[in-house]
Amino acid sequence: MSNSFYRGRSADGRFELEVPYRGAELIEQPMYNKSSAFTLEERRTFGLEGLLPDQVSTIELQARRVYGNIVRKIEPIEQYIGLAALQDRNEHLFYRVLLDNLEEFLPIVYTPTVGQAAREFSHIFRRARGVWITPGHRGRVRGVLANHPFSGVRLIVVTDNQAILGIGDQGAGGMVIPVGKLAIYSAAAGIHPASTLPISLDVGTDNEELLNDDLYLGWRRPRLRGEEYFDLIEEFVQAVAELFPEALVQWEDFRNENAHELLSRYRGRLLSFNDDIQGTGATALAGILAAGRVTGTRFIDQRILIVGAGAAGGGIACQLRATLEAEGLSGDDLVRSLAVLDSHGPLVESREDLNGCKPALAWPDELASEAGLSAGKSLVDLTAAYRPTILIGTSGQAGLFTEEVIRTMAEHVERPLVFPFSNPNRLAEAKPADLVRWTDGRALIATGSPFDPVPHGGHEHRIGQGNNAFIFPGIGLGALVAEAGEVTDSMFTAAARALADSVSDDELAAFSIYPAVSRLREVTRAVAIAVVAQASADGTGRAFESMDIAAAVDDYMWEPEYPVLVPV
Repeated sequence: MSNSFYRGRSADGRFELEVPYRGAELIEQPMYNKSSAFTLEERRTFGLEGLLPDQVSTIELQARRVYGNIVRKIEPIEQYIGLAALQDRNEHLFYRVLLDNLEEFLPIVYTPTVGQAAREFSHIFRRARGVWITPGHRGRVRGVLANHPFSGVRLIVVTDNQAILGIGDQGAGGMVIPVGKLAIYSAAAGIHPASTLPISLDVGTDNEELLNDDLYLGWRRPRLRGEEYFDLIEEFVQAVAELFPEALVQWEDFRNENAHELLSRYRGRLLSFNDDIQGTGATALAGILAAGRVTGTRFIDQRILIVGAGAAGGGIACQLRATLEAEGLSGDDLVRSLAVLDSHGPLVESREDLNGCKPALAWPDELASEAGLSAGKSLVDLTAAYRPTILIGTSGQAGLFTEEVIRTMAEHVERPLVFPFSNPNRLAEAKPADLVRWTDGRALIATGSPFDPVPHGGHEHRIGQGNNAFIFPGIGLGALVAEAGEVTDSMFTAAARALADSVSDDELAAFSIYPAVSRLREVTRAVAIAVVAQASADGTGRAFESMDIAAAVDDYMWEPEYPVLVPV
């Protein structure tokens, strides 16, 4: 139960929370602190009289006050610092403010602002959050994890900080990613924050700027690699299994080859998944399926070109190919339906530099030659030869989708789908306003980070955000409710279909193929229900009657409301 942090409910139905703290010490505990919302009785009981202003506020009044203080800060990074400070003071109020203002504050607590927070981490550091594991902890990782103040951890997001968004190795600064992801889990999926744990595997950094910075807070060594690296990961996995046997682990922002290796090693041993690979793949699939309701075309009739073969591009390709195969494509037709390019050109079997997931995505050389997919050609020439109906960018190369590329694509398809997915905004392969103009408003566009609507032809094109936040909270919530033994590929496919079905007719009419971020909690619930149903059908989760699934999901989802405090 997500609400197991509480001891039960009071006579009026509110959760009751046992509190071992008194006086000023209680106010310093963010999971227990109510600040000005402590009742007069609580102030007497817990020795708070005189330590707070006289008036007792509701959480709604507090949220109004905090919102006003945050939005008066002009720079997004200052808003990030303000929200982080609130989270460090008062967790219930932080989540109330975040949940009430998701569309406005999601880009602050996560992408794109979190990228800047990662780069500036050691300069804006206020208070530690989560657990840090370094090579200096080898042989005693279990003891380090046991220092976490709360028992009953059910959800862990862990990173080794090497592939943070599109900005690479950020060393200790990568911790902001697990912290941000778990904030989304608690706001969108209602996973109680006391049952979540962000972890940084701080194994060093090869970022010379960080190593030469006197203020840098991380393990000041070159990045650990090879068997020593994997031995530390193994010790970490064993410690998690012993201390938190019911926990779900999300691998986050590992470099491509390590991401695939760790997912392969541990998905059968530890309830876990990789959002960069599997979550991104499901998100892309959902956008394509939703777009099919606009274009009237079948998924199996698409030709998909993915530019970028890292964890995200590879994950998208694997998810799309698996779904195409499940829908009946096979043999050469399946191969021809999807092509992937990396920095050295198309993935073909004769290349000797393929690693990670790339060999599974490589075309036979003869088929590639017939399709005009050969090394040395420009993206314009490859687009002209392959004639994709869907173009997806995960390259991290700003402006890669040039006007010539897009106009060439649009010559061969009435409603081109263009997904410049690279984050943050400045790394997007194309700007939505340009894509609308270059296709005379015909393109259906989705981006990785939020962009403003684009006016064209008397209409406003809302730019759907292909944000993994529409997938991973529902996957995590669904896996926990289902008590799943494994997070399966079919659960991600079910999540993608549920997300696609969640896009309203009004949103599609406004050219958006993803829901509004303001609907994130509603969409997460739908995704979680689909995931639980799939886990139950596959036999990897507990058996449910279909009518019981929604109730079980609802029962798990925590609301950020102040509990009744009970002294112990």
